[in-house]
Amino acid sequence: MNLRLTALLAALALPLCAQTTPPPADPKPQRAVLVTGASTGIGRKTTELLAQNGFFVYATARKDDDLKALAAIENVQAVRLDVTKQDQIDAAVKTVEEGGRGLFALINNAGVAVLAPLIEVSEKDLAFQMDANVYGPYRMTKAFAAMLIASKGRVMTTGSISGIVTWPMGGPYTMSKHAVEAFTDSLAAELQPFGVQVSVVEPGNYRSEIMANMKERLAQGGYGGEGSRYQKQLDRLMTQPEEREQFKEPDDVAAAFLSALNDETPKRRYLVVPNQREAEVTIRAAIARRRELRTASCTSAGRSW
Repeated sequence: MNLRLTALLAALALPLCAQTTPPPADPKPQRAVLVTGASTGIGRKTTELLAQNGFFVYATARKDDDLKALAAIENVQAVRLDVTKQDQIDAAVKTVEEGGRGLFALINNAGVAVLAPLIEVSEKDLAFQMDANVYGPYRMTKAFAAMLIASKGRVMTTGSISGIVTWPMGGPYTMSKHAVEAFTDSLAAELQPFGVQVSVVEPGNYRSEIMANMKERLAQGGYGGEGSRYQKQLDRLMTQPEEREQFKEPDDVAAAFLSALNDETPKRRYLVVPNQREAEVTIRAAIARRRELRTASCTSAGRSW
């Protein structure tokens, strides 16, 4: 009888033991990333890929239709934002703070292209170029710096091979992308003591709406090409296809951003081009510049300068 009672009590105790087992640990919280210029192209592809790979994405756009489309993606919160408007940046900071996830990474992707001869481009158009491509990343990084330092996170910016190469009519755009290179290196040195890592992704020619947007702006400004010293070149530029359908979708560029987020020690630069020719042109331009620096050194009074 005593043996039977002992066995019964032991059986009854089993559920009690199970109930005292600690509950499973909560799953690792999603790391939050904010992507600017997420409506199309590189920004949209990056948003989709990050959301599919465990990140929560604050995806920014300016137009209602784009915001609605982004909001329909799982693990994405659409945020209205124009990187040239400080009040919208401040509102975005508040949105992320109220989200309670912190911010692991900022991807400065929003940008525009102004193509015109440097001796003819208007100061207004040049300012428009720099406002979006240079001051935009500056404003965004400054606004979110405290959150990024708290998370020991990442700052990444969409540069371009145009930050290394240049071409006629591309002065305004290439100037802005060269500035992004300097922005990246200086920022990396300044944020390194706080554990924040900085990278730039440098795409080649991929499918995007940047050409269509550039042409629309020129048309709104009344551009006709008449009277320009470079009329033939500008007319040729304006007749290029807007859709850029000859180029690949920027999936590789989005993959580079994902790699930079997941790598414990991300690279400073990720050169991403669709073909070997663009890689060779870019690398040759970088080598040529270094060669010019070596051959341009002069000696005066026994000193090199």
